[in-house]
Amino acid sequence: MRKFLFIFICFLYLPFLRAFAVDIKSVGVPYVQNYTKAVYQWGNQNWSVTRDEHGIMYFGNAEGLLAFDGKYWQQHHMPNGLIVRSVCADGKGKIYAGGYGEFGFWQSSDRGYLKYTSLINLVPRQFLPINEEIWKIYCYNNRVIFQSFGSIYIYSAGKITVVKSPQPYLFLFKCGTRFFVEQVSKGLFELKDTKLEYIAGSDVLGTSGVLSVLPFGQDNYLIGTAKSGLFIYNGQTIKPWANQANQFLKTYQLNNGALISGRYFAYGTILNGIVIVDTAGKVVQHINKASGMQNNTVLSLYTDTEQNLWAGLDNGIDRIELNSPMYFYFDKTGRFGTVYSSIIFDNKIYLGTNQGLFYSDWLPGNSKGLFQSFDFKLIPGSQGQVWDLSLQDGRLLCGHNDGTYQVNGGSITKISDITGGWTMKKIAPDMLMQGTYTGLVIYKKDAAGNWQYSHKLADFGEPSRYVEQDSKGQIWVSHAYKGIYKLLLSADQKKAVSRVYYDKHYGLPGSYNINVFDLDNRIVFSSDSGFYVYDDISDRFFKYDQLNKKLGTFATSSKIIKAIGKKYWFINHGRIGLADMSVPGKLTIDTNRFSVLNGQMVQHYETINRISNSTYLISVDDGFVILNDGDALTGNNIHIPPVLIRRVENITDKIAVISEGSPGNQTIEIPYADNNIRIAYALPYYKQARIKFQYYLDGYSRQWSEWTPQSQKEFTNLDQGIYQFKVRARINDQQVSAETVFTFTILPPWYAGKIAMIFYALLLVLSYYVIRHYYRIKLKRHQQHIQQKLQKEKEEFLKQEAIANQQHIINIKNEQLQADLASKSRELANSAMNIVYKNELLQKISDELTHLKGGDGKKLADDQLRRIQKVIDEGMSDERDWNIFETSFNEAHENFFKKLKAGHPDLVPNDLKLCAYLRMNMSSKEMASLLNISLRGVEIRRYRLRKKLNLEHDKNLTEFLIEL
Repeated sequence: MRKFLFIFICFLYLPFLRAFAVDIKSVGVPYVQNYTKAVYQWGNQNWSVTRDEHGIMYFGNAEGLLAFDGKYWQQHHMPNGLIVRSVCADGKGKIYAGGYGEFGFWQSSDRGYLKYTSLINLVPRQFLPINEEIWKIYCYNNRVIFQSFGSIYIYSAGKITVVKSPQPYLFLFKCGTRFFVEQVSKGLFELKDTKLEYIAGSDVLGTSGVLSVLPFGQDNYLIGTAKSGLFIYNGQTIKPWANQANQFLKTYQLNNGALISGRYFAYGTILNGIVIVDTAGKVVQHINKASGMQNNTVLSLYTDTEQNLWAGLDNGIDRIELNSPMYFYFDKTGRFGTVYSSIIFDNKIYLGTNQGLFYSDWLPGNSKGLFQSFDFKLIPGSQGQVWDLSLQDGRLLCGHNDGTYQVNGGSITKISDITGGWTMKKIAPDMLMQGTYTGLVIYKKDAAGNWQYSHKLADFGEPSRYVEQDSKGQIWVSHAYKGIYKLLLSADQKKAVSRVYYDKHYGLPGSYNINVFDLDNRIVFSSDSGFYVYDDISDRFFKYDQLNKKLGTFATSSKIIKAIGKKYWFINHGRIGLADMSVPGKLTIDTNRFSVLNGQMVQHYETINRISNSTYLISVDDGFVILNDGDALTGNNIHIPPVLIRRVENITDKIAVISEGSPGNQTIEIPYADNNIRIAYALPYYKQARIKFQYYLDGYSRQWSEWTPQSQKEFTNLDQGIYQFKVRARINDQQVSAETVFTFTILPPWYAGKIAMIFYALLLVLSYYVIRHYYRIKLKRHQQHIQQKLQKEKEEFLKQEAIANQQHIINIKNEQLQADLASKSRELANSAMNIVYKNELLQKISDELTHLKGGDGKKLADDQLRRIQKVIDEGMSDERDWNIFETSFNEAHENFFKKLKAGHPDLVPNDLKLCAYLRMNMSSKEMASLLNISLRGVEIRRYRLRKKLNLEHDKNLTEFLIEL
């Protein structure tokens, strides 16, 4: 029953276990990702590695504790800037670290910051690790064990127990539930609780030092020593283990070890990188600087749950993707140059490069599980540019700059002198067609089955980069630079009876970079504008829209290579995708798994050859890649960790960290003044993949964002309130992680906070009483104002009444004055008229005297006339008349003469008289009488007066004087 239950459980969990199973290949090396010092920007040396429950990697670095979440690196300084020699995550939120004379733990604070707590104060004074480094830390069963060369410190329940020994320790190792430690010159011991128990027979290990103890099957342990190789401890005895790596580990000095998936053992060395051994003792991998690592000195090794092997190096950090479907071989020495073509044939691997044809032995299927090492040699006579390697009916043909060769093991035989063999296609069971620099070449089989040069196609000498034959037997040729040719061969295939050249006039987007391929038994034409197909009826080319839409960005691929069945490789400007057309009407294209190859192949000369149903040989610039497509499918069942919130920053004025790391379930409160924030997040997934994120801010956004590779988002001018930031990740456009929720609160502004509200309440109450008091005062003042207003109105009424009475009196006085003025005017007029009449009368008397005669009838004597005339003249010019007139005039026209004299001081008395007469609007005759002058004299005086008054020509003199 138990056996059945065990089988059932294994069957139930088999898919999950397969997702993390590792089948390490022995050809090439797995993908190695380098994290250089320039990337993580800290110390060179990395002494230890661990991983916490969130998937964050921690490294004991020469400058402190280094953290990596797959996107961001964070640095944490130990007290006094100590080197961190050892780290261990307990899976409960604490990261234990040790260095010189110091050990303790890092733990997230309320704001997510890692805060260090020292445990040295718990160590009894006589056992303090003075002048000692803490080299190992292990977390197990609520205990944390720290080890230095002098002591073992066991931390449990808030206390530290010290285990001392007569001899110094080397290193402590945890193996399952057991702990082993070597005492120098004493042997190997097992730590049980706080006691050390000697392991009998451990003296066989020698004195080189135990540097690794790993589980080796059930109740067995694999012990690695610095210079004495590997040993197996079965619980009773320790015996040397005969394996392929022993000599290597002795020579290059084993330094540490790590278990991989329970099936493999990885050993880091001081001098030559990492070697991986399986349970049979066979070396399945050797990874060093020549094959992709940054440094050959491995200071620490760690295998994570996804079976990534992390190597802390003397200079940098490397991640080795052991379960990668791709294994690489690079020529770091530049021995064979740039690889244009590669193929496996007859237990040999061939590389066609710009320097010639190279080969090395290939172990078919690698049935022995041995690590495949290569020793590439140049085939004599192959020097120069190799363009194409083609396997045709059991014969390997090499298209070379100098011609075409048949390859026979480590030698070649020339079968054609036609230069530039670009491509080789079979057009009949016993016939091959080759595209060359100068046209098409035909090859036929001889009796022994070898391909022999037959002839060159006549009348066609164009450079032929790609060649395909359609279902009608027509030959399509892609010119290297200027378009497409369609040829129809004669019955003997010696010449083209029909030759048509196609360019943009036939529907093609242009003439350059147009290539022809066979896609699922249909001829298609690639271009920078997408794929085209040819229509026989219209003799034109049309866009292959159905294919282009399904291919997406790969619609502009420049090359198609057949894979297996209905699978095809599409290559688009250095990017690689594997399209599956096995389902009618449906096309899926996988690009993410091959992103590591992007840009590594020789452009326009990419080659991918199938070794088996699921294994491909891919040429890259300086080597080749073995792709195990079957292994890649297991990656679809991987577990995706949740996204981590790594940092929250205030970006309002200057960047300031609000929270660092995940704050857990606590809500972070952010002041309103800092309501412009940036949230950085990461997915702790370390394999090569295309990772995209989608976020949603509840309380701000209306829907999830678009998928984007950006791992941070900024939000500005957030209003007060509680927000939930949700984020999730998607790997390779397929699997989506669970949502990560980060809750934070934007606090109200100071004027809307609790204290402000209390203040507002108090202010409201105070305002009520103030307003009430003010209202009462205002009411009282209003009443007083009304009384004052009534009194004022009463006084104003009395005042207005007094003013009215006074005005009435004034009016009466004015009327009286007007009457007096009118009376005076009349008197003035009368006075003036009297003077006129008097003067006229005197003038008549003067005139009559001239005719008066005496009694004798004679005129009167002259002296008598003169006496009488003198009396008359004195009467006419009597100043008393003028004085009376002037007095009356001034009474009637007050201040007239003052104004006139003030404005015109040069006026003489006669001028003033004339002005007064003119103001009274007298006639010239009347003025002549008053002035005792003639009418002509009056006109002259008027003229002179106008000049003295500076009157304009059109201004009336009388009107001017009246207006004055």
